[in-house]
Amino acid sequence: MNSPRAVIPSPAGRPSLRSLDDALAELLAHAVPLAGSDTVSTFDADSRVLATDVVSALQVPPEDNSSMDGYAVRSAELLEEGAVLRVSQRIAAGSSGGALEPGTVARIFTGAPIPAGADAVVMQEDCEPVADREGFVRVQQLPKPSQWIRRAGEDVTRGATVLSKGERLTPAALGLAASIGMDVLQVARKPQVALFSTGDELVMPGEVAPEQMRPGAIYNSNRFFLRALLARMGCEVTDMGIVPDRRDATLDALRSAAAAHDLILTSGGVSVGEEDHIKPAVQQLGRLDLWQIAMKPGKPFAYGRVGSAHFMGLPGNPVSSFLTFLLLVRPFLLRLQGATDVAIKPIAARAHFTWDKADKRREFLRVRRDAQGGLELFANQSSGVLTSAVWGDGVVDNPSGQRITHGDSVQFIAFSEWLA
Repeated sequence: MNSPRAVIPSPAGRPSLRSLDDALAELLAHAVPLAGSDTVSTFDADSRVLATDVVSALQVPPEDNSSMDGYAVRSAELLEEGAVLRVSQRIAAGSSGGALEPGTVARIFTGAPIPAGADAVVMQEDCEPVADREGFVRVQQLPKPSQWIRRAGEDVTRGATVLSKGERLTPAALGLAASIGMDVLQVARKPQVALFSTGDELVMPGEVAPEQMRPGAIYNSNRFFLRALLARMGCEVTDMGIVPDRRDATLDALRSAAAAHDLILTSGGVSVGEEDHIKPAVQQLGRLDLWQIAMKPGKPFAYGRVGSAHFMGLPGNPVSSFLTFLLLVRPFLLRLQGATDVAIKPIAARAHFTWDKADKRREFLRVRRDAQGGLELFANQSSGVLTSAVWGDGVVDNPSGQRITHGDSVQFIAFSEWLA
């Protein structure tokens, strides 16, 4: 993310808003990788972060082998198309053949080792058995040396570091680890995260029927997507539920959470209203290092410490909570696990909309790609409209003060990049 880093002044008596880039840099500076690691089955290591380099004790493939079903040949012996040669042996994957006799070919299958003396493979579609000469084949296409041969070590060489410490594992990476014989992997331990919401207006789905909701009550949607996001980030989550809007209850929840967790993550209560108790409670028990970000949605964000635990307070509005998690909490959690690459790389895309409401804060507009490859804008960009994050497949990262005209090039970040 490369938008301006300026600090935006606030009305007299309030601290200036921090730029998103500065806030993220400060957060990452606090994110010292956690001590300890886990040894897990390679089957179970998807999305975990490697704690050590993975070094190959062998080469892959271990020997030259065929990438096609066909016939292994000496290319120099085939001087014209339609040459007829005897099939001297049959080599399947998992078996080994002898040296190729001069003037013959070897029937060979994908993955089978190339016999000594052969230097090419002609795929079976370019050969045909000779009807009146059993055990002979007619080669219809002249091969080039090395054709359809996978060379020993072309994927992995012995002693190579195939996966590096700090790399977040993908399904392809698990396959690569298995290809060099790794049945277990050493990975960073999972962050222990305590999660709770604040707000007397919050009700859990299933506790009260929609038609029986009291005036002003809302279902706690944030709790559901934050738990899911934390799980995707490889965390062990302690769900502490909904904490009442009281100072004593907030203090008790923070003390309990700090005792056995690496991070306390809250939703709601970080604004400046009389019923927002998170800020003074964190300051009473520990310290608050970061408060309010120049971004829209998501301005009321907090970072601090309670005891030895990190603390992050997200806004209560669902879209604000969702985006501040992706933009700030996600990279922080990855860095806690020792991940070296925590950045998301926007791509240039064409705006198929007009945005005249330039804001002094950096904006993240919910959009989706249309059939023409451009981006269309969700009509309601309110921070309370979670529908926008389901309808959309990403956001436009729009610098402060920037209007957008239909056809402009904009910076697009796909949700799939964040949620992988």
